[in-house]
Amino acid sequence: MGAGSLPPSITRLSSRTHALDESFLNKYLKGATRYRRIAGYFTSSMFEVAGEEIMNIPRVEIVCNADIQPDDLRVAKVAQAKLMGKWNEHTDLEADALLNRKRYQQLSEFLTRGHTIKVAPSSNCGFVHGKAGIIDLANGRKIGFIGSMNETSSGWRHHYEILWADESPEGIAWIEAEFDYLWNSAALLPEAVSTEIRRRTKRHEVSLPEIKDPEHVAPAALIESPMYREGFTLQPWQQGFVTEVLKHYRAYGVVRLLLADEVGLGKTLSMATGALTLSLLEEQGGKAQPTVVFTPATLCEQWQTELIDKLGIPTARWDTQQKGWVNPHGVLISAIGTHHIANCPLRIGIISTGLMVRDSEEKQYLLGRRGDYGLVVVDEVHKARSMLTPGSRPEVDNKLLAFLKRLAGQAKHVILGTATPIQTRREDLWDALRILNQGKGSFVLGEGLSRWHYPSEVVDLLSGVQRINRAEQAWTLVKTPLPPVGATNEPKARQLYHLIRTELGIGKGAYYCDPPLATLDEDIRDVLQDALDQDVNGASFFQRENPFVRHIVLRKRSTLEDAGLLPRIAVDVHPDLARVSDDHAFRGLFDGIGLRVDDDYRAAYEAAQLFGKALAAKGRGSGFMKNLMEQRICSSVHAGLSTARKLLEGEAVEDDDDDQGIIAQVDNASSLEVEALETLISRLSEVREDPKLNAIQFYLDKERWLSLGCIVFSQYYDTAAWVAQSLASRYPNEAIGLYAGSGKSRLFFEGTSVAAERENLKLMVAERKIKLMIATDAACEGLNLQTLGTLINVDLPWNPTKLEQRIGRIKRFGQTRDRVDMLNLVNHGTVDERVYERLSERMRDRFDLFGALPDTIKDEWIENIEDLGEEMDKYIEAQKKETGFDIRYNNTLVPTDTDWGECAAVLSRRDFQVLMNQSWSGKVKANTHVEQNSLL
Repeated sequence: MGAGSLPPSITRLSSRTHALDESFLNKYLKGATRYRRIAGYFTSSMFEVAGEEIMNIPRVEIVCNADIQPDDLRVAKVAQAKLMGKWNEHTDLEADALLNRKRYQQLSEFLTRGHTIKVAPSSNCGFVHGKAGIIDLANGRKIGFIGSMNETSSGWRHHYEILWADESPEGIAWIEAEFDYLWNSAALLPEAVSTEIRRRTKRHEVSLPEIKDPEHVAPAALIESPMYREGFTLQPWQQGFVTEVLKHYRAYGVVRLLLADEVGLGKTLSMATGALTLSLLEEQGGKAQPTVVFTPATLCEQWQTELIDKLGIPTARWDTQQKGWVNPHGVLISAIGTHHIANCPLRIGIISTGLMVRDSEEKQYLLGRRGDYGLVVVDEVHKARSMLTPGSRPEVDNKLLAFLKRLAGQAKHVILGTATPIQTRREDLWDALRILNQGKGSFVLGEGLSRWHYPSEVVDLLSGVQRINRAEQAWTLVKTPLPPVGATNEPKARQLYHLIRTELGIGKGAYYCDPPLATLDEDIRDVLQDALDQDVNGASFFQRENPFVRHIVLRKRSTLEDAGLLPRIAVDVHPDLARVSDDHAFRGLFDGIGLRVDDDYRAAYEAAQLFGKALAAKGRGSGFMKNLMEQRICSSVHAGLSTARKLLEGEAVEDDDDDQGIIAQVDNASSLEVEALETLISRLSEVREDPKLNAIQFYLDKERWLSLGCIVFSQYYDTAAWVAQSLASRYPNEAIGLYAGSGKSRLFFEGTSVAAERENLKLMVAERKIKLMIATDAACEGLNLQTLGTLINVDLPWNPTKLEQRIGRIKRFGQTRDRVDMLNLVNHGTVDERVYERLSERMRDRFDLFGALPDTIKDEWIENIEDLGEEMDKYIEAQKKETGFDIRYNNTLVPTDTDWGECAAVLSRRDFQVLMNQSWSGKVKANTHVEQNSLL
C-alpha cells in the first residue's frame, strides 16, 4: 500500500465532498439488523435522518449524554429531572411541539417498539463528546464509524462534519468496546421523558372555558410551567391536596381547609396549586376576586420566587418599607402609599403577617376594602393563636388571630397552612378552625350552639379517650354541622347524611337541622347506631367523622415512606461516642452529652441565674424575660456578653425567634440586677475559647462533615453571626453563607464578606457552591437545603418541634444520603443539658417521635425537670391515638387517575396571563404583563 493510500476496510468522508446522510447513513441502515450508536445529546430530532430505515431495524440501541452530577444520580427522580431540564433548556416548547409533531410521533413510536435509549451520566463518562456507531448489515458484515456529527438533521446534513468508517475486525471490536463501556454505565431513558414525548404528539392549546372537568384545570395550567419544563413535578400528595380542594369545592361550593402536612413535604407548592385552581375555577364562573397570601416576613420573598420560578405565576409582594407593591425583582409596580395595599396590581398579592400583629394603617385598609376576597391563604398560621393573659377568662386572641378571623369573614375561600397545628395542647386546633368558621365558612364548626365549638366537650372524642355509644347522645354532634354527602369517603356515613337530608328536605348549602332524633325514621336511627358501633382501624365514629378530620389535611412523612412515595432518611443523633472516629479528642470536648466548660463560664452562668431571680423578685421575671440571660449564655459566650452589655446599658433586646417582635429592656435596674450583669460580663470575658466553636470544628474537620455539607442553626442572630465570622476565619477558602432575617444575610469568602440575598444563598447551596451555611430560626421556615448532609444545632430551642423543623431543611426530597447526621450542642451543668437529656431519650431510637412532641416545653415542666420526660410521654401517647387523619387522608397521598404528565390540552398562555395580571380592581396591569412575560 503506497503512501497516503487506505486499506480497503477504511473509508474517509467529509461533508464538504459528500452528502453524509445519503452516501453513508441511509445506504448502510437500509435492511440492517442492528444499530448501535453513541449519539451525544438526546434530542427530539434524532430520527429526522434515516428515520424510516431506523424504525425497521429489529434492534436499535442509542446511548446519549446526560450531564448529571454524581450526587444527583443517587436520587433517581433528581437525575430524571436534570435530564428533562437539559432537554428543554433551549426549547421553545410551544413552537417546537407545533412545528415538529411528526418527529415526536416518530420518536414515540420508536420507543413503543421496544428499541432502547440510554443516558450516560457525566460521573462515569464525563461529557460524551465522541460520536460513533456500529451497523450490523443484512449480509452478516458489520461497519463501524467515528465522526463529529450528532444524530440530528443538522449533524448529518448541514454542518461541516467528518466521518471515518472501518469494516476491519479490529476497528469494529474497538468501537464495540467503547460502546459497551458507555452502555453498561448508562441508565434507561426515564419514563417521564417517554411520557412527555407521547404528550407532545397530542399537545393542543385550549381556552379556560373549554376545560369542562375541574380535575383538568390545574394540570392544563401547570404542565408546561417552569418546574415541569425543568423536569420536576408536583409530588403525588401535593396533587392529592388539589384533589381535596376540588372535593370541598364540589361539596360546599366554598373551600375552607387547613393543610397541616409535616415539615419537608412542600406545603407552599400544595397551597399555591390549590389557590391557582380555585382562581381559575372562579374565573370560569365569571366570579374571580382577589387572592391574598399572608406569610411571615421571612417567607414573603420565597413565596413570590417559588410561584414565578416553579409555577410561572406572577405575583406582587407588599414592601413594608416602600409602602408599595413590588415584583419578584423588588421593583415597584404600584403607586406608593399605605392605602394601595387594598388594591394589588396583580391577581395574587403577598403580605407579611408581621404587619398584621401591629395596629398598622395597612391592616385597616385591608379590612375596610370594598368587596370580598376570593381567597385568603395563610402560611405558618400557628402564629395566630389565643392565649391566657393574667386574669383573662376566657382566652384572648392575639392580634394576628383577631385580624385573620375578621378577614376570613370577608373571604369566600380560605386555605391555611402549618406544620405544627398543635402547639402545647390539642385545644390549639380550635384557633385555626375558628378562622375557617368565619363568614361563608360557618359550616366548619356549625351554628353557634354546636358542641364542636367547645374543646372541653369534644376533645376526648377526637383522641378516642371517650366514645359515644348511643345514637341519642350522638345526634347533637351529627346535626350541626350536618355535612354534605360528598364530605366523607365512608359508605356508612354517606348513607347516614343522605338519609337525613332526604327525609328532612335539607338542600345543598344547608348544614343544620334541629328535630329530635326520635322524630326521624327508624331506618335513620338504625344507620346512626350501626355507624357508632363500627370501628375502623381502631378509630371510633367521631374520631373519623368530625370537623377537624373534614377540614384539616394532615399527611405524615412516615406514611409517605411506608407507601414508597418518599425515601426513608434516618437521622443519626450526636454527640455519641460510639459514632466518632477520634474518641480521645471527643472525650476532651464532651462530658456525656454536654460540653466541658471552665470555671469562668460556670461563674457567669450562675450570675445569669441570679439575674433571673432578681427580676422575678421585682415581679418582672416572666415570659420572654424569665430565662433571657440563661438562654443567651447557653447559646454562646458571644450572645451572652452582647445581651448582658445591652441590658446593663438599658438598651432593648429583640427576640430573634418571635414573629411578634417582642423586646426586652431593663429600666431602673436594681443593685442586684446590676451586680449580676457585671459579674456575668467580667467572668464571661475571661473565657478564652467557646467550647461550642471547638466542637463545631471537630465535627467539620475530624468527622468530615464539611465534605458532606453542613447547616449550622442558632435561634439567635448574635450567635449565628459570630459562628459565621469565626468559621470564615477558620476556612478562608470556603464559601460560607449566613442566612438570617431580612437585610442580615451575608456571604463570606477569602477574608471578606458581602451582603447577600437569601434566595441567592439558597441557589448557591443547590448548585453545591456553598457547603457550609449558618442560619437563624427566624429564617429557617421554608428553607430547602437537601444538598447538605449534616446539621449542627449550636443551641437548643425550648420548643422541641423546632428541632424537627430544622432537620426538615435537609431531610427532604432530593437528599442524596440515606442517613443524615444531627449534632446538638449544650454546655455541661446548664438547664439546656437537663432538658436535652429528656429529649434525647426520645430522639435516639426513633426521631420521628418529634412529630408528636409539643411545640413548646411548658415553664412548669422546666421548674420540675424530673417530670419533663413523663409529661412529654403523656403528650406523645395522647397524640398516637388520633388516627382519624390517617384514615381519611391516606387515600389522598396518591392523586386521582388523571396523570398530569399526560395532559395534552394546555391552557392558553394568553388566558393565563390575562387572569394573573388582573388587579384587585379588575384592571389588567399592562406593563407588569410585559415584564412577567419572559418568566412564564
